[in-house]
Amino acid sequence: MSASAPRPELPTLPVTFRPTLTRVVLLAVGLAMFLVITVIALTLEKLNPGERTSFIFVAALFLGVLALLSRPKVVADDTGVTVVNLTRTRRLAWEEILRVNLRVGDPWVFLDLSDGTSLPALGIQPGIAKQQAIRDARALRVLAESRGTGADAATDNG
Repeated sequence: MSASAPRPELPTLPVTFRPTLTRVVLLAVGLAMFLVITVIALTLEKLNPGERTSFIFVAALFLGVLALLSRPKVVADDTGVTVVNLTRTRRLAWEEILRVNLRVGDPWVFLDLSDGTSLPALGIQPGIAKQQAIRDARALRVLAESRGTGADAATDNG
């Protein structure tokens, strides 16, 4: 964190970090696609029942994939952090998080862990809402530094 950047205040726990705008877009597009494909399947007169069912199944599959992509979040509470990514959820104690990183060009936050690994936290991603992601990364960094062993945070974005 640069010396000129103001230190964010500790957020009230529990707090959930989630790419809200991305989530809204994904779910809205998924629902719209499902409805359009279903209406097309039901209005095309030349389709037999099996073909109609396959159209609706594909529409549901698209919606399911977009819902899965909208799943990521990071939940911080008094005892630690829960990182929910696309298909996996991992619970971390504050002491396990050494550093919160969001560098220029990173697609999401990375958590450097005490076991020597790095865990991507897709719940904080600068895609459509860069400034919100930077604020969320700073808030999570401050929490990790105040509650765990948090060393200096290495980040070029904030």
